[in-house]
Amino acid sequence: MQPEFLSHLCDPITHEPLQYEQEALVNPISGKSFRIRAGIPIFLDEADATGHNHRYQRLYDRIAPLYDLSMKAYARIKSGGLEKRRMEYLREMEVAPGDNVLEVSVGTGANLQFLPRTAHYIGLDISWGMLKQCQRQVKRWGLSTDLCQGAAEHLPFRDATFNAVLHMGGINFFNDIPQALHEMIRVAKPGTKFVIVDETEDVARRYEKTAIAGTFYGNRPRVIAAPIALVPKEMQEIGAREISGGELYCLTFRKPL
Repeated sequence: MQPEFLSHLCDPITHEPLQYEQEALVNPISGKSFRIRAGIPIFLDEADATGHNHRYQRLYDRIAPLYDLSMKAYARIKSGGLEKRRMEYLREMEVAPGDNVLEVSVGTGANLQFLPRTAHYIGLDISWGMLKQCQRQVKRWGLSTDLCQGAAEHLPFRDATFNAVLHMGGINFFNDIPQALHEMIRVAKPGTKFVIVDETEDVARRYEKTAIAGTFYGNRPRVIAAPIALVPKEMQEIGAREISGGELYCLTFRKPL
């Protein structure tokens, strides 16, 4: 456990600092311990995930080995390639040399390969299967990256830690979208720009007609829309637009100085 990474971490519920003790992170005040698995701190065990979070954790654990291949093939057909598709929203990111950048729902890390290599990246995901894929890839790419398993509604990071925050895919089905947005804002420094991306309702309607995806998209709890109304009013430069031919929305805003 690198000291700099440890300095960014906290108890995801109480936000109290943690100590490294024998392959675990321990809250010295409460005594609660969080294990470290293959170098990745675990802040949400499978048994602790509930509701939609648990449902989609299981889905992404299953599809993790084939996820990147399917996304590359889809992007090549629909958008002329993976980089072109992802840069539609990644160009909104503001990443300077030496910045700490958080990606919530980092998945396999596919976005990170297109971001500046002069920053340090921390990725969080609810799926262990996706994190293992990500761990292998960032090592191959030579990126400065640390990973955590946890839920977006309870981020295990200290206040005002990150210079940039990205989320792509997942927020449509989080258990508590307002809480997840609140947490992303809490861990960001003043002036941070946020980029929040997910699929649109049109895509969900298409997916619900298919055999496998239909079991997940057919019973969605709400009509999908960019959660612009849930962004706290004190945020600045709030805006949302559709990209990728209407298949994705891109919500951006900035934390006040």
